Amino acid sequence: MNQTELDPNRPYHRHLEQVLAEIVGLLSRQAQEKEEARRGDAPEQDEVVAQIEQQHQTVLAQRLAALHPADIAFVMESLAPEARINAWTLVQEDRRGAVLLEASDTVRRSLVLAMAPLEISSVIRALDADDIADLLSSLPESVGNAVLASLDQVERDEVRSVLSFPEDSVGAMMDLDVITVREEATLEAVLRLLRRKKALPEHTQQLVVVDRRNILRGVLSLSDLLVNEPESLVGEIMDAQPTFFHTGDSTRDAIDAFEKYDLISSPVVNLHGQVVGRLTVDAVVDEIQARAQADSFNQVGLSEADEDLYSPVLPSARRRWPWLMLNLFTAFLATRVISVFEDEIATLVALATLMPIVASIGGNIGNQAIALVIRGLALNPLGGAQIRHILFREVAINAFNGLGWGMALGVVTWLFYMDVKLAMVIAAALALNMTLAAAVGVLAPFVLQRLGSDPTRGASIILTATTDSMGFFIFLGLAAMFLV
Repeated sequence: MNQTELDPNRPYHRHLEQVLAEIVGLLSRQAQEKEEARRGDAPEQDEVVAQIEQQHQTVLAQRLAALHPADIAFVMESLAPEARINAWTLVQEDRRGAVLLEASDTVRRSLVLAMAPLEISSVIRALDADDIADLLSSLPESVGNAVLASLDQVERDEVRSVLSFPEDSVGAMMDLDVITVREEATLEAVLRLLRRKKALPEHTQQLVVVDRRNILRGVLSLSDLLVNEPESLVGEIMDAQPTFFHTGDSTRDAIDAFEKYDLISSPVVNLHGQVVGRLTVDAVVDEIQARAQADSFNQVGLSEADEDLYSPVLPSARRRWPWLMLNLFTAFLATRVISVFEDEIATLVALATLMPIVASIGGNIGNQAIALVIRGLALNPLGGAQIRHILFREVAINAFNGLGWGMALGVVTWLFYMDVKLAMVIAAALALNMTLAAAVGVLAPFVLQRLGSDPTRGASIILTATTDSMGFFIFLGLAAMFLV
């Protein structure tokens, strides 16, 4: 498209943060002007306030109408609770369901709870059964039951069938909207079938081929449908060996397959081989993003389901207590190690200035190993032989790096303090702690997973406790042996 054809003043062609700033500005001006109008003494004060509010609401509704549902969800998550509800009332009703699907669980609950039961049902009923199931799984049970009761029997059964699958299964992710054709049909008949439909489901690059019992027989790509002769039979053109999933397959396996084979969509079958839905790339990408965000929260002791930029202070503070308590314990443990060597530190003050270097470098090395192992665990469960290989490799790499950088640090220490023994001690301590950190970084997430814990949440705590305490112990211990 020619650049002159774009209107730079339209919100969806601007940077999203600029749009957010504009919306926040509208809400702020509305509140300010309403407050100024209320302070006036004019008899028509209430009418002036109402006119101001109507003008701002109209402009804000126009701005929101021009945004994609995902961008509206971003705006909702960035607004304070009162402003969020005010903006939510201006979102077009037929778009609210799509916005709820894009919003985080916390914001989604706050928006739904601000709506009347009949309004919730009206918004959600416009969605597909799998999208309704996705929303209901993150809403309070009472709200979910009320929405289910408002659906007709067919929709209710479809939603319940999706909700019956485990959260981390393909069945819970699949899209029920799938186009199936018979292998004995001609391509011309299939084209007539597609023309009768108002629209194709999103991410439809192939049709699913089934027999009379709805058992999967293959897939027919739209490109093959278009370029082959209309008289050809589907069974002659179709791919009889497609990639497909069972409803009970894990989402991890599905993500691996989509990444490996560059899939856009794939059929999903039940235990009898009957087609019950399809898995699409957008669902897989959403799952990847959700896992990545959950991992980033877990690594710092937070829960994505409970955190919001505008969550109440006291509940948010209480949720962080366990994490802080563990960190305080590990920090206290490190101080106990230091206290054992108080006399040595008092004799040689340089030890106090140098020992944080050993601990911090060890922490960085360990985090690299943790990231490597967690990625391996996410892609495929690691066996004992694989862990031994990774352990040997990481220890060897960091032993080599530890010797090299330890000598470099030793040279710098000698230049500052003109003490050969001190330089040799810190060089040896850095090499040993880097090697130890690599071993802990490999073993900690693996052991935690074997014990049934989340490796992303606990591994960093174990690493911090080890690299700090053992780093201080190694450095100060060597100093006590050779310097004091």
